[in-house]
Amino acid sequence: MKKCLFYLYIPLFLTACGEVKTDNAAESAEEAVADTTLVNISAQQMKTAAIEIGTAEERAVSGSIRLQGTIDVPPQSTVSVSFPLGGYLKSTDLLPGMHVRKGQVLGVLQDMQFIQLQQDYLTAKERLNLATNEYKRYEELNVNKAASDKVFQQSRVEMETQRINMQALAEKLELIGINARRLTSSNISKSVNILSPIDGFVAKVDVNIGKYTAPTDVLFELVNPKDIHLALNVFEQDVNNLSIGQRVMAFKNDRPEKKYEAEIILISKNLNADRTATVHCHFEQFDPSLLPGMFMNAEVEVQNNKALTLNEDAIVRWQNNYYVFVASGDNNFKMTKVSLGNKSAGKQQITAADITSSTKLVTRNAYTLLMKLKNSGEEE
Repeated sequence: MKKCLFYLYIPLFLTACGEVKTDNAAESAEEAVADTTLVNISAQQMKTAAIEIGTAEERAVSGSIRLQGTIDVPPQSTVSVSFPLGGYLKSTDLLPGMHVRKGQVLGVLQDMQFIQLQQDYLTAKERLNLATNEYKRYEELNVNKAASDKVFQQSRVEMETQRINMQALAEKLELIGINARRLTSSNISKSVNILSPIDGFVAKVDVNIGKYTAPTDVLFELVNPKDIHLALNVFEQDVNNLSIGQRVMAFKNDRPEKKYEAEIILISKNLNADRTATVHCHFEQFDPSLLPGMFMNAEVEVQNNKALTLNEDAIVRWQNNYYVFVASGDNNFKMTKVSLGNKSAGKQQITAADITSSTKLVTRNAYTLLMKLKNSGEEE
């Protein structure tokens, strides 16, 4: 009975071992085809396809750098309009995008405290007149010793106190746009005008009619378009090719034939999260059609930059990316992604983290390897 059981276990054990070997073989096969960037080609195929192996050449490249960015406005050209005193917005006809002139009425505020401030000023003005007359009277009496020095000094202090009070109230009125010298009891107003401090256009309207606004509220945002500039994003490998004073030709996507000439005025000293630096450019001539936030392309001419270059047929394009083939020995090649730079005299500038002037690369007929790599992948 024990022998029978022993013989029964043998096929089960062999079957289990066979399944383990099959699974291991499948896993090995999957690992072998996992890397879809590797390709192998025979020596005869390399000779037939005229594939050549060499290294990238470091040489001076002249050309232009293509950049992208947006129209930007410096902080000093953006004005947030607030009002020193709270009040209710009586009227405004502003809409975002409207052009305004310096001194133009942006809106009208009204509040009881405007009336009170004007009343206080006129009252202080009359008290100053009274205190001045009293001072002159006591001055004459003091000369004849008909009034004591103490009373005379008190009259002078009262006059100066009223003068200070009136001057302070005049400054407050000036702050809200009321000319104190023209203010009389017959032209006291409950409303004050909000005036534009610059020539420009309206970027934002943050208030509506009837709303009470506090002194800390921003009512309108204005932009001076004459000081707009171009902010371009430059990859770190191209930053050293740029310098302050270089000429830039910018253009919009919808009108690439219309060029806007600009000059580099500032290059950022730090890199953003996407490994780019910001380059600020000033337009030579103001164009009202250029608005903040508008997307722009630009080209900058560069000369004699040392860079790694390859023949154009050593670079292949696949799914909107560019690649070269790095030789790893025994006719094995690895497809490696690169970034392209300037092109001059049939030589294309390339950039990749793991490629140097000593890296062995396919320098001609690289598309043959791409076709074999992708066809092999489809067959599998």
